[in-house]
Amino acid sequence: MLQTWRWFGPDDTVTLERIAQAGATGVVTSLHHIPTGEVWPLAEIELRKREIEEAGLNWSVVESVPLHNDIKTRSGDYQRHIDNYCETLRNLGAAGVQVVCYNFMPVVDWTRTNLDYTLPNRSRALRFEITDFAAYDVYLLQRANAEQDYTPDILARAKQRFDAMSDTERDLLEKNIIAGLPGGEGSYDREGIRDAIAQFIALGEDGMRANLLDFLREIVPVAETAGVRMCIHPDDPPFSLFGLPRVVSTADDARTLLEAVPSDSNGLTLCAGSFGARGDNDLVAMAREFGPRIHFVHLRNIRREQDGSFYESDHLDGDNDMVGLIGALLDEERARQASGRSDRIAMRPDHGHLMGEELGQAGVRPGYSYLGRLKGLAELRGVIHALESLRN
Repeated sequence: MLQTWRWFGPDDTVTLERIAQAGATGVVTSLHHIPTGEVWPLAEIELRKREIEEAGLNWSVVESVPLHNDIKTRSGDYQRHIDNYCETLRNLGAAGVQVVCYNFMPVVDWTRTNLDYTLPNRSRALRFEITDFAAYDVYLLQRANAEQDYTPDILARAKQRFDAMSDTERDLLEKNIIAGLPGGEGSYDREGIRDAIAQFIALGEDGMRANLLDFLREIVPVAETAGVRMCIHPDDPPFSLFGLPRVVSTADDARTLLEAVPSDSNGLTLCAGSFGARGDNDLVAMAREFGPRIHFVHLRNIRREQDGSFYESDHLDGDNDMVGLIGALLDEERARQASGRSDRIAMRPDHGHLMGEELGQAGVRPGYSYLGRLKGLAELRGVIHALESLRN
């Protein structure tokens, strides 16, 4: 597998030099300065690509070319945004950047309630706590009919939790949930998120899935011509939040969208942490079933809790079978080589812990510390090398 690293561009505190020192050969990045829905000019793409290559690295994956909400709701100025998206894909293909990760999550991208969860060894992790989320949804946001989406036990715990929160704690919880996370596509205020939620709830799961498939039918032929492989990222977490529809949360969801548009340019980002936050998703089986259409992998691990809460664990110490997953992906790469395919699967370590001298350091993005990801990449690289040596 290609070992890559998420880079947030020239303003990232983790430089390209440090990425190369970590042992990665590829970079996963985006043109974050271009507004969502606008065309990425070829000159801007080539400039960023040249900067990466001058550091001795390759631009392996775009993560991501974000989708404007008009595309997801198929309303407003959606056709112009789709046309712009197609032009961006043509420009990426012309520059030789061939893999594009994107998501179709409504309103909020990846969601956590605690960005500074203390682990027993005093390092810090990302956490999704269903009690805190319900406390925000029901008692702070006061979304209409929110109570119907939670069990009586969760509602009771959420009320107790909310009553015990200080104003500062409530503000921080809201910021964590709706103010935007690294790699996300913006943020909301309280009134804005209520309006956006209502629009997507009215659309429903069937409408949301139909809009995704319509989008794919329009852009995949363009991606094919441009030599670009699209790979959708699953919902994170892979279950409904705020009563919103979710359409990329299970193996059945992935099967539906891959079968609906049967092209190598319509592929999957297998995010182990996102799919793995559901105990009914068998990651190894998914890797084997969808292998030929997997173009990108996020390797991270989580510890699940019975009520739906979870936190980001060490890469090799969680509920996901990371060794089995990597083994299935290496088998897929061998099958590709045997069939004459030249493309390899790009992987990156995802959501490392905050530790060491980075604790309390300004500018470190939640989940994207250097040391935590360095540790994760080293662990994953060890598994890859061990499994490859056993196969030789």
